[in-house]
Amino acid sequence: MELFIAAEGIHTGQFVYCGKKAQLNIGNVLRVGTMPEGTIVCCLEEKSGDGGKLARASGNYATVISHNPETKKTRVKLSSGSKVISSANRAVVSVVAGGGRIDKPILKAGRAYHKYKAKRNCWPRVRGVAMNPVEHPFGGGNHQHIGKPSIIHRDAPAGRKVGLIAARRTGRLRGTKTVQEKEN
Repeated sequence: MELFIAAEGIHTGQFVYCGKKAQLNIGNVLRVGTMPEGTIVCCLEEKSGDGGKLARASGNYATVISHNPETKKTRVKLSSGSKVISSANRAVVSVVAGGGRIDKPILKAGRAYHKYKAKRNCWPRVRGVAMNPVEHPFGGGNHQHIGKPSIIHRDAPAGRKVGLIAARRTGRLRGTKTVQEKEN
């Protein structure tokens, strides 16, 4: 038995086909090289045979952009940018189920508690100025203030390196900002 990430559109009792002869249907597993350009896939293998490492979070997907038959490589577009992988790598045809999960507001601390209880110990987050001076460089004082510049240099020792680490600039952004498209 093998566990698959739930793809959007598959249902109970549906047959899922894997391999070279599998058709381009939702939920099937095919080699990326056999898929036409523009195919939306998920659970994509980074290295051939690793079981799928890319585009696995809820609602996430990758798009097949182009194939290079000479080098046997395929370019895929991920949410973080484009990546060139081997055409022999396999992927599931579809989007990962559970999309729009982060659109719903948390609204109360109890829901945040249960969200991060399943993840890791990063909630609740206590501010440094609310701590004592033995616990944080920004702690202490007779009222809550940092009391020193919050920018710290890159080669500060561990324990002191808190705040805005090696900031190029601070303060409010002023003026217009032109964004140039990055070409690959």
